[in-house]
Amino acid sequence: MITKYINKGIALSAAIFMLGSCTPDNVEGNGLEQGTLDASFKVSKTSENHYLLKRNYNNYLNSRWNIDDDGYNNGKGEENIFLPDAGTYVIQHQAVGIGGVVGGTGSETIVVPTSDPISGNMIQGGRFDTPDEIAKWNIHKISASGAQWVFANGKATIVASAGNQQAIYQAVNVVAGQKYSIDMVASSDTALVDTWFEVYVLNSIPATGQDVGGSVYRNINTWDGCGKSQFKGKVSSVGCNSSKNGGIYTATTTGTVYLVIKCGGTTVNSLSVDKVEFRRTQ
Repeated sequence: MITKYINKGIALSAAIFMLGSCTPDNVEGNGLEQGTLDASFKVSKTSENHYLLKRNYNNYLNSRWNIDDDGYNNGKGEENIFLPDAGTYVIQHQAVGIGGVVGGTGSETIVVPTSDPISGNMIQGGRFDTPDEIAKWNIHKISASGAQWVFANGKATIVASAGNQQAIYQAVNVVAGQKYSIDMVASSDTALVDTWFEVYVLNSIPATGQDVGGSVYRNINTWDGCGKSQFKGKVSSVGCNSSKNGGIYTATTTGTVYLVIKCGGTTVNSLSVDKVEFRRTQ
């Protein structure tokens, strides 16, 4: 944002001079018209797994970026991104003009040949795209009924009502003293009502019918003000209480832990998760 400071005395004198010396023949437009917007952009590789996104034009107010269908977020004309996992990524960019009008969407595809040796995702099947990926996950039944996770359409989706809850989990091997970053994409086409969505790391899985508790590493909670309207994006962005642990788990011992995703509530019509991540940060 650029702020211009003007000497008021000079400006007033200039205005009086202009008023007395000339009269415009014709004035067209109101200065608020938006020309054609072009959201195209270029991608350049800066180092292994790192890329620079740079929009081609600057004749609009704002940029919104959607990295691999994680949801649109406000950004700058240039964005440096890190793609630690091998795969094909579709990057989208929206140009936002006067009045918040989206004037078009540009799209580019990035193919990442190899995963980063340190920050590669340790979760298996985090995209829920194939039967093999889905088979990596387990369901932990807490309530006897009234809550159910379903794996379909490349997502894990829960429907819950009347305060019932259920969890899914996966085992992960960690090293004592190492820090691990946890995140995922969450979405809901409808508002949640009296709903809790919580992510834990446990040393063991409770017996069937027992609740899950402990430190919360990611959270969507309607009492804290998030999830009350339609949403889609990484939980680090659309969730609440992210500062509680910052999504960072520090392993206290070497061995197997369990990443647990729990959800329940009064009205959960279709809360979905995708692209679950558990990564070393050092």
